[in-house]
Amino acid sequence: MYAKWMMKLSGPFRRSIRNKLILTMILLATLPIVAITGLAAENSRRSMETEVINTNLSNMKWTGVYLGDQFAQLNNLIYTVMISPHLSDYLASAGETNLSSQFTAQRNIIDTLTNLFYSAGNHVVGVELYLKDYNKLFTVNASRSDIRSPAVVPAPYKQLFDQDKDFMITTDSRDGSKFQLIRSINRFENQEKLGGISLAIRWGMLDQTLNLLGRGNDHTVFIAGADGKVLYQPWGSDPASGTLSRIADTGESQGYFRSDHEYVFYNTIDPVGLKLVTVIPDSFINQSAMATMNFGLIVGAVSIGVAVLLAVILAWRLATPIVSLARSIQGFGMMKERGVRHSNRVDEIGLLETKLDQMSHRIREHIRTEYMISLEKKSSELKALQAQINPHFLQNTLQMIGSMLFKNSPAESYGVLRSLSDMFRYIIREPEDLAPLRAELNHLNNYMQIQQQRFAARLDYALQVDEGTLNSLIPKLSLQPIVENAFFHGLERKEGPWELEVQVSRDGEDTVIVIHDNGVGIEPDKLAELQRRLKKRSGDLWTHGERIGLSNVASRIHLHFGGSYGISAESSEGRGTTVTVRIPYS
Repeated sequence: MYAKWMMKLSGPFRRSIRNKLILTMILLATLPIVAITGLAAENSRRSMETEVINTNLSNMKWTGVYLGDQFAQLNNLIYTVMISPHLSDYLASAGETNLSSQFTAQRNIIDTLTNLFYSAGNHVVGVELYLKDYNKLFTVNASRSDIRSPAVVPAPYKQLFDQDKDFMITTDSRDGSKFQLIRSINRFENQEKLGGISLAIRWGMLDQTLNLLGRGNDHTVFIAGADGKVLYQPWGSDPASGTLSRIADTGESQGYFRSDHEYVFYNTIDPVGLKLVTVIPDSFINQSAMATMNFGLIVGAVSIGVAVLLAVILAWRLATPIVSLARSIQGFGMMKERGVRHSNRVDEIGLLETKLDQMSHRIREHIRTEYMISLEKKSSELKALQAQINPHFLQNTLQMIGSMLFKNSPAESYGVLRSLSDMFRYIIREPEDLAPLRAELNHLNNYMQIQQQRFAARLDYALQVDEGTLNSLIPKLSLQPIVENAFFHGLERKEGPWELEVQVSRDGEDTVIVIHDNGVGIEPDKLAELQRRLKKRSGDLWTHGERIGLSNVASRIHLHFGGSYGISAESSEGRGTTVTVRIPYS
């Protein structure tokens, strides 16, 4: 079904040079536009990508510096408590039995924490100090200021002690808008942890700094811990788990990576070791490329319309004389009376049309005259000539030449014309019945050059020759009919690539020519009949058909060199045919 539809769709282009020219000009006009538009869009996207990457890396660097300064200021607030003489006095007097001294020391600690709380600013919403050995928790915030002895070590301090950390940042489990900055109190002599100081801080104090990164519609900004877990996300959608794991695994302090649909930028915030992360989707970068693409599509659509109009006009004007010439040759009859036509064109195409029409007229008159004088005498020569340069082959060749005049270079067109001319010269101007194998192979190569030009996309032709055999004599026009039969009976009915190989070698006192194709092959009954006729030595030539058959070539070789020479054929259906020609070596 698919092949049938493809044949229907390609039929108008295979049969008409006008349609081929229209299609070719449309492709030549549209493909560069599409390519340039796509290249421009890709360059725009890459430029935008580079700009976004460089800008975000710079923004992440400076934002990380500013955030580090803010966390350093918070650390300094904690240090003011740690270096406070009131804390030292309390640690020194906590073991005394004098309640008055203990109360005074505790009161001084509360006053120190209260001063820190009110001097830290609105974003600090609470201060705590916990001493492990004395199980005392000092708390100062807007609603309370007290000292208590908890039943168990409070969770954040227990985690600090168990993991033996000097500081820790955790999100408040009861209120996600706040976090705790906890720093341990260590004994100077052996770094034993005596307790910890905690600041409860609103994440919002960082928003003004985070705004330096920009608030794109689809951007996501968050702060993650060293384990990749999100601590604070002021805006954007939730990051993918794969993104978080890659952030946790990275060993670099700053950089970026690209996932399936987004760019992820990260930077380490010193001195707390948190990760500042910005996620930008691909769509943000592709927006600028889409503007270029839309403009290119508009220009491309207009260009395609103009190209189609010009293609129709030019195809009609340029292809009409070639089509007319092809139709004239197609309807060429040996005895048909028709006057010489003169083209209205004055360019090379018009000259070609006029000269070929004159040539066909002269050939037709000559054939008619010779046919009337000695029909029986010349029938074999005429059939041989028609078999080699028959109207169908000539028509296809001339149509191909006409097409090449528009699509190929003059050198390529001249090469085909030269091959066709050499074929005519070999047939007409060399009357000898025997020819050197070198001349016969040259004639075959001219024929194959035309065929390779026609079927360049699917034909693979190989020739291997033993140079010592080139002077061997062979009946003229022996090889080309065999190759022509390979095309007509084997290759033209085969789908897919065509392969044709000719090997010439010496076998003792003989020259052996092997012609192999990968065509459809010959049915067993037909192969048996062919082999029977090839062995028959009747000497009858040109007795039937429009082409020189293998049996005719074999009969000519038998007549010239005897029964030990001739042609043999082997074939398998679907695997191709091999024809072997054996002639004397000289």
